[in-house]
Amino acid sequence: MANESRPCPCDIGDRFDYGGRGQEVQVEHIKAYVCKPPAGTDKAVIVIHDIFGWQLPNTRYMADMLAANGYIAICPDFFVGQEAWKPSNDWATFDEWLKTRNAGKIDKEVDVILKYLSEQCGAKKIGVIGFCWGGAAVQHLMLKNPHLKTGVSLYGVIRFFEDRSSLLHPTFFIFAEKDDHIPLEQVTLLEQKLKQNCKVDYKVKIYPGQTHGFVHRKREDINPQDKPYIEEGRKDMINWLNKYL
Repeated sequence: MANESRPCPCDIGDRFDYGGRGQEVQVEHIKAYVCKPPAGTDKAVIVIHDIFGWQLPNTRYMADMLAANGYIAICPDFFVGQEAWKPSNDWATFDEWLKTRNAGKIDKEVDVILKYLSEQCGAKKIGVIGFCWGGAAVQHLMLKNPHLKTGVSLYGVIRFFEDRSSLLHPTFFIFAEKDDHIPLEQVTLLEQKLKQNCKVDYKVKIYPGQTHGFVHRKREDINPQDKPYIEEGRKDMINWLNKYL
């Protein structure tokens, strides 16, 4: 029974009715969704899913969008076979569920995927994007992984890595003004710390009137008032990747 009085803030949004243009592959111990552009390229983007997992149609839609923009896109199962969160789950159990799915403990899986992209797909320049849980994972990787060129963190939960801001690579942070999960004070604090400690290019942008998950969890056709911001967020993400990959 879902906890109706205090629903999961990530449940905002729409589930896309979308099949995907790519294919599922097995990369060592990890299942992954891969979509390649029509023309060959040496640029790739790792897409890190949110709490709803690698099979969410919305996330595959974003991977396909990256492929349409000339990137090899791969969305691995970073929960490695563990169940993704379901909207019907009781939000009161969320913290317990999260304990076994740490956004800062994906390095082994990322190394496997980097090897696959390089050896099987011919990728030389690799970036990463992530949503919500995946956005926090992006921040972790931008602080740690030397093999990635750039990252876009979309409404990544700041509190997981709030003390660390010495990024290794150019990073773009996308936030929603009305995000119940990420208060604007946290965003301001992140900006202050980046200003003090960050030696690489970064950008923090807040999209007015938007809620958590807006870039990949809202359908433009049924949210006309949000459509300009959804499109702007996606365009900003692609432009950032184009600039650094």
